[in-house]
Amino acid sequence: MTAHQRIITEDEADIRLDRWFRRHYPGLTQGAIQKMLRTGQIRVDGKRAEAATRLTPGQSVRIPPMPSANSVEDRPAPVFDPLLADEVNKLVLYQDKHVVVLNKPFGLPSQGGPGIKKHLDFLLDGLRDGSPDRPRLVHRLDRDTTGVIVVARTPGVAAKLAASFRTRAVEKTYWCVVVGRPVPVEGRIDVNLIKVEGFRGERAAVATEFDTDVARVITDFTTLDHAGRKLAWLEMKPMTGRTHQLRVSCGAIGTPILGDVAYGKEVEGGNTAIVEGFAEKVHLHARRIVFPHPAGGTLAVEAPLPPHMVQTFRDLGFTAAAPKPPNRIA
Repeated sequence: MTAHQRIITEDEADIRLDRWFRRHYPGLTQGAIQKMLRTGQIRVDGKRAEAATRLTPGQSVRIPPMPSANSVEDRPAPVFDPLLADEVNKLVLYQDKHVVVLNKPFGLPSQGGPGIKKHLDFLLDGLRDGSPDRPRLVHRLDRDTTGVIVVARTPGVAAKLAASFRTRAVEKTYWCVVVGRPVPVEGRIDVNLIKVEGFRGERAAVATEFDTDVARVITDFTTLDHAGRKLAWLEMKPMTGRTHQLRVSCGAIGTPILGDVAYGKEVEGGNTAIVEGFAEKVHLHARRIVFPHPAGGTLAVEAPLPPHMVQTFRDLGFTAAAPKPPNRIA
């Protein structure tokens, strides 16, 4: 084992030196990294460096001798069930060497949790294509929400995209079918939310004037079509990003999302979110996303409706245009 040099790639721009080492050599402790920095075993462009040094593309990092087992690159990519790999690849709407955009189906959780054995994050190994880097989810959708969800192919891309989502540089468009017809038919929903515990787990609720620790959420909506006053098709654009924001906002204006019993009201004979003759599944779909592409420009991707919403649209006579092809504008 001898010392060698590694060149920082574009994907690794602005990462801290200690985090860069932990990413590539996860067997190293922070203490070990600090010791190698103090003794000059780790250098950047031939010079001593601090743990917090931010790296730039093209810089050379001296890697001191260390067991190869510590290196991510020296580990073979895990063997993944080809049937599961085929399953996740069927969800791909767009992909390049930086990102993958998937069409998440109904009922598939984005990530694991108590009692959850199969989830989208688990399936991402099927997108490795031999890479040592495991693809990463950049954001999440509820288990019962369908549509576009963005995956980063590398940790560096994940960091860039996460920053875009935090700064609201991402435009999201959702379609939903609601019970009733909003009045007015378009506008802005601006409410404060709190987290509450219910028999279905943690959920959001509209805050009262006495609540503390509230989160303000803002959503613009437009009614695209309606079936009398019974059901309506809304386009929703969240201006903020909170768990269950759209679901609780629709309930707040008296038009719960069809099939969303968590945010409908329990009444004699059932729940206001359930309408006889229609699937008892949440009718909320992430239709379109536009975000800064990590290699420059913007990328817009749209997802087709899930089967249960296709059937509902057909029954109500709603006509939805086919998704536009993915479009990257440099």
